[in-house]
Amino acid sequence: MSEKLLAQDIMSGGVQCVGAHESLFEVAKTMRDLNVGCLPICGDNNRLTGLITDRDIVIKCCAEGIDPATVQAGSLNAKVHWIDAEADAADVLATMEEHQIKRLPVIDVKGGHRLVGMITEADLAKNLSDEQIAEFASRVYATA
Repeated sequence: MSEKLLAQDIMSGGVQCVGAHESLFEVAKTMRDLNVGCLPICGDNNRLTGLITDRDIVIKCCAEGIDPATVQAGSLNAKVHWIDAEADAADVLATMEEHQIKRLPVIDVKGGHRLVGMITEADLAKNLSDEQIAEFASRVYATA
């Protein structure tokens, strides 16, 4: 891995946020339309407040017998981990490994704290060595 490889070099840009007040039904349709399994949630100030996954919708809503049209995306917010766009690749890996996460929002801290992208496992696979990917997988998918 090059010392100069930054989060902004690894990420996929053009990430679309869903509003905290959108229903899970609408969020699920957006996921379908974008062919993604995770979307960032932004509050009224357009700042990142969380992430929602297709699994969250199924486990925390549908499996509980709750109508997804009646639940707001923001109600499922959990602590969200993110990385500065200018952080180096080693920090990206360390953050994802430490928190055992597979998706990491990228924030342009100097540019107004805007969400500028997302780093996923696919992004890591495209940009890192086989050894780094294997180490990441062993740490993120490790069983307790």
